[in-house]
Amino acid sequence: MSSISHDPVAHGHDHGHDEHAHRPGGIMRWITTTNHKDIGTLYLWFSFTMFIVGGLMALTIRAELFQPGLQIVHPEFFNQMTSLHGLIMVFGAIMPAAVGFANWMIPLQIGAPDMAFARMNNWSFWLLPPAAIMLVASLFVPGGSVAAGWTMYPPLTIQNGMGMDFTIFAIHIMGASSIMGSINIITTILNLRAPGMTLMKMPLFCWTWLITAYLLIAVMPVLAGAVTMLLTDRHFGTSFFNAAGGGDPVLFQHIFWFFGHPEVYIIIMPAFGLVSEIIPVYSRKPLFGYASMVYAVAGIAILSFIVWAHHMFTVGMPTAGQLFYMYATMLIAVPTGVKVFNWLATMWRGSITFETPMLFALGFLFMFTIGGFTGLVLAIVPVDIQLHDTYYVVAHFHYVMVAGSLFAFFGAVYHWIPKWTGTMYDEKLGRWHFWLSLVFFNVAFFPMHFAGLAGMPRRIPDYATQFTDWNMLSSIGAFGFGLSQLVFLYAVLKCIRGDGAKAPAKPWEGATTLEWTVPSPAPYHTFETPPVVK
Repeated sequence: MSSISHDPVAHGHDHGHDEHAHRPGGIMRWITTTNHKDIGTLYLWFSFTMFIVGGLMALTIRAELFQPGLQIVHPEFFNQMTSLHGLIMVFGAIMPAAVGFANWMIPLQIGAPDMAFARMNNWSFWLLPPAAIMLVASLFVPGGSVAAGWTMYPPLTIQNGMGMDFTIFAIHIMGASSIMGSINIITTILNLRAPGMTLMKMPLFCWTWLITAYLLIAVMPVLAGAVTMLLTDRHFGTSFFNAAGGGDPVLFQHIFWFFGHPEVYIIIMPAFGLVSEIIPVYSRKPLFGYASMVYAVAGIAILSFIVWAHHMFTVGMPTAGQLFYMYATMLIAVPTGVKVFNWLATMWRGSITFETPMLFALGFLFMFTIGGFTGLVLAIVPVDIQLHDTYYVVAHFHYVMVAGSLFAFFGAVYHWIPKWTGTMYDEKLGRWHFWLSLVFFNVAFFPMHFAGLAGMPRRIPDYATQFTDWNMLSSIGAFGFGLSQLVFLYAVLKCIRGDGAKAPAKPWEGATTLEWTVPSPAPYHTFETPPVVK
């Protein structure tokens, strides 16, 4: 990535405008805001709230699985918890967090005054809370919430009660929000870059989001189509997925995973971008192989469309199909390997320091690699047929999605919170948060590999006594991981209260991107005069 210089005249001009920014105060500031920073903050708080809600559901699951037998919840409620936990974490926590970072940082990093469609940006966010309320409220309607897993496979979802309709409408609303947000991000990046900032000079985070936004626009309508067909099967007499009427439940799996596999990359690619911002700064070196990183992300995005059926090796696919999807899946290891190699090469002979953001980036690198390798194992058809729907799969995708996205998000919060609040975070608290999260995450999820290899199925509230030890360990780890996040909350609240050292405009020695050229906290209106990028 090219280093960027900034016009100091423009910089002073921005700060001057902040002192007479016209905006409503109190609650109306947040409801009516069109400012990208306010909307970014709303997204991040919404995401953290949903992370807590989804996390409490995960802890209910782990409390029930602490020992064999049924102790705490009924099996029906257990199934609803597993399904809602997945839906809330994917659509309510991880995706909105990534959009929050995009809102806050993309205009700052490309030297734009705001997002391209500021009013639509406000709408994109305010669609989310009603959708989230609808999802959680589905627990309290007759028949309870969806109890067929986050994948919502028919025929179970055709038979579910009214909670399923709540879920379908919530997904539609969240999908509309995602598409509006994506259009905004693409338009902003393509049209509002500062003079001199070519696409290949953009920070890698903006690149990963540009590609992610295209992916979202391509696949969200596919999911919307699938759940709409489910809705018409439920209420309007169609039989797309109903075998009794001539339909095919496997058709739903094809449509769902055509959305669902790129969705994994929609979740992980912004995290790639964040880590690519953090590692060069704390290694005090430019990102190694910037162009190859861009091409690798684009390659992963394209490949993600042709591997969906590796989720369906057990549905009765022809051998030729299994072989195609197996090799196509393995091919994704090539661009992913390029990225991991480039991160390591960036650190090679750098002047590395281990502040909290760097610790989280390294934690991401270590655990995402474990998740990637276990993914390769699952790509092998005969192995996948053995391990399908076991806890091995649960361990694999939590290593990718939790250790992958969440660790990158935590690192990015610590990296940019001085810019957001004007206050340095408490380094000691940050380190405690990292080490507790790392240890307890591994205690929670690493034993699941062994439980899965031994044959423990997922989505069951009770199990054979041979799995007791692994489950006890996992439950202890899950509660520890959950409680560790209180340290994070405390560290963030301390910064917001201004309890800490005052942050300079550029707190990190190796930082070169545009956001570090404006004061901390960033003024309400930035870059009214575009900075000059050389």
